[in-house]
Amino acid sequence: MTENTTIAKRILQFNEALANCSFDLPEGYRTVNPYSGDQSELVQKITMAFYQKYYNDTKPRRIILGSSPARRGSAVTGVPFEDAKHLQNETGIFIDKFYINQSSSDFLYDVMTEYGGCEAFYTDFYMNFVCPLGIVRMNAKGNEVNCNYYENKKLQATLKPFILESIRSQIDFGIDTSVCYCIGSGDNFDFVSKINKEHHFFDTIIPLEHPRFIMQYNSKNKDVYMEKYLSALKS
Repeated sequence: MTENTTIAKRILQFNEALANCSFDLPEGYRTVNPYSGDQSELVQKITMAFYQKYYNDTKPRRIILGSSPARRGSAVTGVPFEDAKHLQNETGIFIDKFYINQSSSDFLYDVMTEYGGCEAFYTDFYMNFVCPLGIVRMNAKGNEVNCNYYENKKLQATLKPFILESIRSQIDFGIDTSVCYCIGSGDNFDFVSKINKEHHFFDTIIPLEHPRFIMQYNSKNKDVYMEKYLSALKS
């Protein structure tokens, strides 16, 4: 791609390529792909409106990587860490098919507000996931539940080539590789650190606690975690 291709266009082309991804996952697992699912046309409208609003330029961003999108969150809306309620406000598109609100995105929105607002935040950062497609597995009751790429060794091995190629593709957007912020300070951070030692994607990996962990188990210390996020992002 030429140097004057906007970040928005590069992201939308990356998402378009994701629509064609398929995997032979271990039994009981499947991916959730918003770019090729039943709501793909609506997702395309949402993502185009969102990225053209915040990324219609060529300015380098620092990257923030979660583990895998949640099946009732980003794996549905198509915009990492953005839920339907917030996206409706951001894009002006009425989203009645999957009106979902998550505590994770609420925490991150509070961080964005303290950072200076969405425009300031998205001017400096680009968010996605180590595995940019959602993963679900069947539990003992026969229900589908969220799953991370690292929860099963065979699953991780199957997805690793896709993960590596996805990171390379996103770096090509024009990402500032001096630092990567890793949401998930346990297994996700360990995996990203390991592949970074092998492939030298980023100079530094900074771990941050997952917003879901913060809001579900440490909500009384929310301000402490917010300050940790803001201190890391502003450094």
